[in-house]
Amino acid sequence: MKYAVVYSSRTGNTRQLADEIHALLAGQDVVYFGEPSENALDAQYIYVGFWTDKGTCDENTTAFLKQITAQKIFLFGTAGFGGSEDYFAQIVSRVTEQINPAAQVFGTYMCQGKMPEGVRRRYEAMPEGPKKQMLLHNFDEALSHPNEADLNRCRDAVLSAHSV
Repeated sequence: MKYAVVYSSRTGNTRQLADEIHALLAGQDVVYFGEPSENALDAQYIYVGFWTDKGTCDENTTAFLKQITAQKIFLFGTAGFGGSEDYFAQIVSRVTEQINPAAQVFGTYMCQGKMPEGVRRRYEAMPEGPKKQMLLHNFDEALSHPNEADLNRCRDAVLSAHSV
């Protein structure tokens, strides 16, 4: 079997997950590792990583997913808002809509990731109130993610979805 690990990472969060998956696949026939590229399409199993943009995957990942035909896909990603498996499931559902029906999603993993500092400045400029405080608290919580526990859960998700 041939494998590829493709990722889009704005702040380095998704790259951390991609590195973990790539390490798990060491010794396997990995034909591609890097940003979205046609070179990854030669693989039977494609691990596709993305950062969350407006509740779905980023544009580069969307364009790549539309090129996949009948491969098996493991989706992984990061989102600034964390702690809610329901929220992560909604994101994965939206991302899955971008995939050719002939392709098969054989696993997924999502975790929280730190956000750019510009996001915090936007939150700080908001009018005082509970929403502002909640957003600032979430921003601060996200600063430590992905952490070692997130990376361990990523490895476990990959191993349970597909024997490497």
